[in-house]
Amino acid sequence: MRFKCRVEVSLKPGLSDPEGETTKNALINLGYRVGKVRVSKVYELVLEAQSLGEAKKLTEEICNRLLANPTKDDYRFEVRKL
Repeated sequence: MRFKCRVEVSLKPGLSDPEGETTKNALINLGYRVGKVRVSKVYELVLEAQSLGEAKKLTEEICNRLLANPTKDDYRFEVRKL
């Protein structure tokens, strides 16, 4: 079976987000009143797995091995059957 996985990776709270700060400053310079901007990455994967449970397990493994750095990143994901 095929599953679509959506993974969002973001910096842990309290860590500096230079890209978010740059974006915030650019928005302020354009006249927008923003207080805080945080940047996240979104990955969309299509996986082959025998079950939803296996697809979730594979997605968790992919996050831990490649997509997220556990020292600085948090992540969340959702998996659905295609």
